[in-house]
Amino acid sequence: MFMMFRTITFLIFLTCSQFVQADDLNDASTPTDRINHLIEQKWEESGVQPAPPATESDFVRRVYLDLVGRPPTRQERQTFLNDQRSNKREMVVDLLLQSEDYVHHFTDIFDALLMGRGSEQNYREREQHQWRSWLERVFRDNRPWNQVVAEILMARPESKDDRGLVWFLFERKDNHQEIAEAIAPAFFGIRIECAQCHDHMIATEIAQAHYWGLVAFFNRGKNTKTPNGPRVSESAIGGFSDFANLEGSSSPNLLTFFQADVIDEPRPEKDQKEEDGNDLYVEASQSGEPRVPKFSRREKFVDEVVQHHPLIARAFVNRIWALLLGRGIVHPFDEMDSVHEPSHPELLDWLAQDFRDSHYNIRRLVRMIALSDVYQLESRRPAGLEDPSLFAWNLERPLTAEQLSRSIQLTLRGEFKNDHLLVNQLRMTFPDVLPETIQTGVKESLFLSNNPAINQFIEQSNGEHHLLTALQALKSRDEQIILLFESIYGRVATTEEVERISQFLNSSSSDQRVQQRWQQVIWAMITSAEFRYNH
Repeated sequence: MFMMFRTITFLIFLTCSQFVQADDLNDASTPTDRINHLIEQKWEESGVQPAPPATESDFVRRVYLDLVGRPPTRQERQTFLNDQRSNKREMVVDLLLQSEDYVHHFTDIFDALLMGRGSEQNYREREQHQWRSWLERVFRDNRPWNQVVAEILMARPESKDDRGLVWFLFERKDNHQEIAEAIAPAFFGIRIECAQCHDHMIATEIAQAHYWGLVAFFNRGKNTKTPNGPRVSESAIGGFSDFANLEGSSSPNLLTFFQADVIDEPRPEKDQKEEDGNDLYVEASQSGEPRVPKFSRREKFVDEVVQHHPLIARAFVNRIWALLLGRGIVHPFDEMDSVHEPSHPELLDWLAQDFRDSHYNIRRLVRMIALSDVYQLESRRPAGLEDPSLFAWNLERPLTAEQLSRSIQLTLRGEFKNDHLLVNQLRMTFPDVLPETIQTGVKESLFLSNNPAINQFIEQSNGEHHLLTALQALKSRDEQIILLFESIYGRVATTEEVERISQFLNSSSSDQRVQQRWQQVIWAMITSAEFRYNH
C-alpha cells in the first residue's frame, strides 16, 4: 500500500479560514474545559506547579506523531508556525483527524493492541482476509466503539465488506482460553490470566468463575472455511464442563463474567447429539454462511454483557488517554482492577460517561484530549516533581515501529510507504505499543548500531528530492546544518550543534569522505532518543 505525501491537503490548511469538522464532534470546548478543570484541581490539591505550555514547534511535531503517526514535513511545520490564527491548534487537530494518515496510524495501533504483534505471515493473512481493511474502515467512518466491539465478538459479517471482522477470533485457531485472555484486556481493560486456577490472589474481585465463564461464552466456536471466506461457526450444544481450583474442589462452568450476571442456559437432553439438533438452529442469513444456534452463547455475551458493561467505555478512554499522554489514568492501561486505582477517578468517570453520551465517538474523544491544556504541556519535567501520574509535564513516548519507519522515510526521502520493508525489520526489534515501562534493551541498541537496514536506507537516500541531496545543494555549512535540524528534529540547531557538526564535516577534504560523514551525522540523529521519542 503506497502512501505519498499529498501537498494539496496542506494547501487547503494554508488557505482555508474554516474547516469542516468530523461528524458529531459538536462543541468540544466544554468537554476540553472539563478535562482542564479536573486536572488542574489535582495539581492544586497536590501543591504542584506544572510545566509551561509546549512551544509551537514542539506541539506540531507531537500532534502529528500522535494523530497521524509521522512528523510534519518542513512545509507542514512552517505552515503551522506562520499561521497567525488564534485557533490554529484546533484547526490542525481537525485537519489531521480527517486525513488518511490518521486512519492508517490508528489502524496500526489497534491492530497491535487487539491482535498482538505477529510474524510476517500473520500480517499477510490479516491483509489477505481483510482484517486490516475492515479496521481501517472503522476509523475512516468513525464507527461507534461499542458497535465495533460487538461486531468483532459476534463474528458474523453481514456483507462482503465486513468479512474481515472475523479475524480477531479466527487467528486464535479455536484456542478458547487464548481467546478469553485476549478479550479481557482488549475490550474490558482487565487481565484474567491469574484467575485460571484460583480467584485472583491480589485483585480478589476477579474470580475463577469469571475466567472460565468467559471461556464458556466462546468454547462452542469453531474455525470454518466457507464459500464466503473464513468464518467462526457455533455449535448449539456441548461446551459444558466443571473447573477445579487449587484445593481440588470443582464448580460448574457457567455463562458469567466480571461485573455481569450469570446467564441462564437451556441444557440439551442427556443423549442429544449435534446431528439430532436441527431444531436448535435458525436458517443462515445468506447462502454459504454457517447456521446459527437459536441459543447462541456468543450472541448472549454481546447482547447481555458487552452492550451494557461499564468497562467498555472506561477501558477505551483510558487507553486513548495513555496513547496521547504516555500512561493511563489507570496504569497499566489494561489492568483496571482494585489494585490499580485511577490517579484521577472523577476524570475517568467523566470521560467514560461523556464517551457513552457521545455514542462512543472515537474521533471526538481523541480531539478533546489533544486540545486539552495537559496534552500541550512542555515535556521537560519541572524540578522537584517525580510522580508521572499527576500529568504535570508531557511524558515522553517511544515511537512504534510503524511511526519510526514512516518518520525515517519521510525525513530522508519526503515520502513514505506504509508497507516498506523497513517496517517488518522494526516490528521485530521494537514490538511494544504503549509499554508499561520505557527502556532500550540490548536488542534495540544493537539494531540501531549495526543493522544494515538503517545504513543501507541512508546510503540509498540520495535521489533528486531527498534530504542529503538538498543539503549538498546549499553552499553555506551553517545553512546545511540548519536545514538538517529542521528536517530531522523539527527545531532550530543550537550554536554549539552547528559548530560541532561543522568541525566534523570540515575535518576531511575528500568529497567522498564528506559524503560518508553526512551519512554518519544523519545516522546519529535518526537513531537518537530525540528522534525516536515523541515529546
